[in-house]
Parts: sequence; C-alpha cells; structure tokens
Amino acid sequence: MSQDGAQGRYAGRAVAGGRYQLRDLLGEGGMASVHLAYDSVLDRQVAIKTLHTELGREQAFRERFRREAQAVAKLTHTNIVSVFDTGEDDLDGVTTPYIVMEYIEGKPLGSVLDADMAQYGAMPSDKALKITADVLAALEISHEMGLVHRDIKPGNVMMTKRNVVKVMDFGIARAMQSGVTSMTQTGMVVGTPQYLSPEQALGRGVDARSDLYSVGIMLFQLVTGRLPFEADSPLAIAYAHVQEEPVAPSSINRSLPPAVDSLIARALKKNPNERFPSAEAMRDECQRVAQSLHTAAPSIVPGAQTSSGAGVGSAVFPPVDQTGPSASGNVQTPYTPSPYGPPTPSPAPQSPAYGYPQQGGYPTPAQTAAYSPQQGMSTPPPYTISPQQPSAPSPGGGGRKSNLPVIIGSAIVALTAVVSLIVALNMGGDEEGGGGDASASPTQQQEAGYKGPDPSKTMEPDECTEPDESYNDPNKIKLPDFTFKNIDSVKKCMQQAGWQYSEKPVEENTYGDGTIMNQFPAKDTDVDPNNMPKIELGVSTGNPA
Repeated sequence: MSQDGAQGRYAGRAVAGGRYQLRDLLGEGGMASVHLAYDSVLDRQVAIKTLHTELGREQAFRERFRREAQAVAKLTHTNIVSVFDTGEDDLDGVTTPYIVMEYIEGKPLGSVLDADMAQYGAMPSDKALKITADVLAALEISHEMGLVHRDIKPGNVMMTKRNVVKVMDFGIARAMQSGVTSMTQTGMVVGTPQYLSPEQALGRGVDARSDLYSVGIMLFQLVTGRLPFEADSPLAIAYAHVQEEPVAPSSINRSLPPAVDSLIARALKKNPNERFPSAEAMRDECQRVAQSLHTAAPSIVPGAQTSSGAGVGSAVFPPVDQTGPSASGNVQTPYTPSPYGPPTPSPAPQSPAYGYPQQGGYPTPAQTAAYSPQQGMSTPPPYTISPQQPSAPSPGGGGRKSNLPVIIGSAIVALTAVVSLIVALNMGGDEEGGGGDASASPTQQQEAGYKGPDPSKTMEPDECTEPDESYNDPNKIKLPDFTFKNIDSVKKCMQQAGWQYSEKPVEENTYGDGTIMNQFPAKDTDVDPNNMPKIELGVSTGNPA
C-alpha cells in the first residue's frame, strides 16, 4: 500500500475509544505502520504503531505482543523511546494491536549518517563513538531486565533535534519470533540480514551479546560509510556473517586509529564468548577510545572493498526481490521501517524483515566447538569456533610419524603442572588483604593463549576512602565498582580504606591476568563503613577457560 493510500485510509481514524486520533503516516515497514496521533486525554502528540493485518488475526500473537509491550513499558531511560500504552482496536473489521509511544521530533540515525557522508565521506569517529555509547547505555538497561532487542540498526535509532539518541522497537522482534504464530512457523528471526549476528543467522538461541554484534556492525557502518558484509541476497549476507572476516575499518577510513579497529573487531567476533561480556563493558571501551582520539576528519580510501559475498551468490542463494514480498510475507517500502518525525526516504532500499529459523527464548549459546544449524535448515555450513591446525607433513613423504615423542612430552607437561599445583597449594592458597602489600596477584602458570595484565585499568584510592553515600541510608556508603580494574590498584584502594578482601582465580584470557572479573557484594551495594564485610574478588588468571 502506498504512503498516500495509507494516509488517506487512516486519516481521521481513532483507537482506544476515540482517545488517540490518528493523523499523518510517519512511516511503514515490514511489520507495522507508524502514525502521528493526538492524545485527547493528556493533550499531547504521540506516535502509534499499528501491527499489520495478518499479525492481528491470531490471538496467540496478540497476547504475546501485549506482554512484550508491557515489559518494554518498564524500560525507563533517556536513550529509550518510552512506551505509554498498548491495546487492540477494530480497524477495517480486523482486530489490530497497537502501541502508543513517545513522539520523537528528529530523524533516523541513517539520515544523520547520510548527511555526514555527503560532507566527510563517513561520520567523524568521535561522534560515532558517542552515539554508539548511548545506544549501549539503552541496551544495558534492557539487558538487565532480560530483554534482548534483536534488531539494532540505524533505522531503529533516532536522533532528536538536540542530538539525544533514542533507541526504539524493543520487544517487537521477540514477540514476532516467539513461535506462537503461524507467521513464524519454525520460529523465524525477524530482523535485517545486514545486522544479524552469526548465531541468529544459524538459528541458535541469542542473548545480550547478539545485540553487541549488531552494534559493532552499526559502528563499522558509521565510521566507514559502508557495511562490512554486502551481497546480492539475504542468505548470502547471512553466510558472510557466519563464514567471512570483516576488513579492518581503517583500511576504508585511514583516519581511524588501531583502537577503533580493535573495538569493532572484538564486537564482531563469530563466537559470542569472545565478544564484550556486556553492553556496559562495550560502552566503557567506546568512551575510553573516544577520550584517546585525536580529532581528525574521515579519510576514505577510494574504491576500498568490504566483503563482496563472492562465491555465495545467486547460484547458491537465489536473489530476492528487494521490493517484493519477503520470506515472511512482508513488503519493503521506500521508507525506513520505524521513523518518527517527517518520513525520510532511505538512500537505498534495506532488506525487509526476512526470516531465519530461530529457537524460542534466548539462552546463552553453549560453549561448544562449533555452531550447528537446526536440522532441515537451508543455511550455510556451520563455522568452527576453534579450528584445528593441520598437522605438519611427515619428513620424506608418505611415511607415518611415530606418536611416542608426543606422548612422552604430554606426560612431562602434565607431571610439571601437577607438581606446580602442589607447590602453589602448599604456599598458601587464597591471598587475603587488609594491611598486606600491593603486589600483583599470585603468579599463575602461563598456558597457551595466556594474556598478560593490563595496568591501564586502574581505580583511584579516593574511590574507597571517599565512597559515594547511600541514597537510602545516610549512615551507609555505596560499594565501589572494582570490576575490570587491575588488582594492584584495587588493593591499594582497599588498603588505604582499611577494608578486608579475598581473592579467587577466574580462568579467562579476554581481559588479562590480574583483572577483577566479579565482586561480592556487588557494586552500589549499601554497606556500613563501621562494619564492612570482607569483599570477595574474582581475579583473572589470564589463562583460557
């Protein structure tokens, strides 16, 4: 349906017993239409999203959509579009679910990027990192409530007239892929192929780290003006997410420092366990990198190539009509899926909400050797998380080399490890603080893949000696956040405050030896400074789990 037709069709209509009067059509996408509306009870403008007719036919979906809208309504944050109300109404004889949201006078992030590309070739890196950090701040809140967005992309991020970032459409993708509607059939993922994580493309369960992958794709696009994976069909793009490595952003934008390359590379790891562990951790890294930047205009390399999807083109994955019905029965229009404010034509048609098989819920992906797609899926081959290195050819050709030296060597290594463990245990087990020295954590045996300490992540002593006061009790203080800080600075901080602590090793090699991975009591816990509990610290050994 054309914009003019939809606008004429809904002009003057009302929902919720006449409370919300539908006015201009702001945008239309694969799942819903968004209208500017007037709230006659509170005398204000709102945005109302009405779900398409085929979705409203099924009671099971409407119930799931209602529950998701209730969950999203509890998200209160500067960077999240507020949900005010939800319900159903009869439009053209069909029960139609709708949600009432905050009306944002602004434009989609994609339009902001287009303007920067016209002027600079890409978005300045400091601006891109600031916007990304604000998106992650919104995701931090939703992830704490167990709500994974599943469709992070520039079309779902708004910029207000005062340049405030607003993330929208929380919960809608989850409602779509709940499996309670025939629209999902095997539980299809509703999202945009260019931003899907590998686990989403392979039909595995997703968690918060899938959102972080999508944020990494979006940041790559902001700082280069291009997507890391582009191909001629949605399945070819999904294949690229699973099998291909993205180029370094600095190979496209020469002004980007190595820190930006590293940040994006980590966010785009195929294995979720190798990405940032949380939105908060990724946001902290964005802010740290932004602070270290020397302001420089983008310097785009002419003709630089990203992934082309070569070898996985139409012969394997037939091209899909970008303007016709998608696999899920949706139709892509020339407008961004969920804009607020005046409708803005997209510079190029984005892929509609194509469906990929998806299991219900979003459990943490298992730490297995390889991802395996669901049986019967038409997906690319699974990728291997930890590929085995090919063995060296035997000298002299086809003769078989004896395994005896390997067996003897393995036995010696194992015996050495046992002896080292016994010696370490006899030397005292956990180290306890409170008056002790500020030396590094007990020396760990360095294994293959060991990552050394990062002394740059420090905390100041006054964070312990002058902690924040509790909001609830003036006689108590809020426990500082020790996580992701180096143990040396944490010890100094605690010792100056006279606090007791204990350490326990945590096997991980992402953050490096001596990094605090967890604490108990948790940060911001109200504690009595005159009766301080002993603080337990989980400290990284730098060795792989």
